[in-house]
Amino acid sequence: MRISLDISTNPSDYAFFFDIRVRFAETDAMGVAHHSSYVAWLEASRVEFLRKLGTPYPDIRAQGFDFAVLELFTNYRRSAQFDDVVRVHTGISLFKAATFQMNYLLVVEGEVCALAATVHGVVDATGRAARAPLWMRELLAGA
Repeated sequence: MRISLDISTNPSDYAFFFDIRVRFAETDAMGVAHHSSYVAWLEASRVEFLRKLGTPYPDIRAQGFDFAVLELFTNYRRSAQFDDVVRVHTGISLFKAATFQMNYLLVVEGEVCALAATVHGVVDATGRAARAPLWMRELLAGA
């Protein structure tokens, strides 16, 4: 799967959102959030999104599956600053038998801060690619 860059800037296109406050440790000397912090925010939102769907990530792992990150894209639009609350809108945009894409809209005070997408591969407990079982396809396809 190649990442699709058709990422919506409309918050209502996303199934979930998660608020994260920019911590001082995530900023540079000017108080601007470091670009690497965004990756952790995407992961935090992704984990909470799965929890909201009723299948927390630890439950997925307990059933012998993981979601390996295969691709990551981020388009930075506006700097997030120390103590800003970043609302990370999250949703599944594409699902195939063993891969899926999640899109993210990051907003600070109503202004788009960044757009992002991650592509994940379903892998088994040994790290080998695996087809998603029916329960997983239903969970993610409906999100």
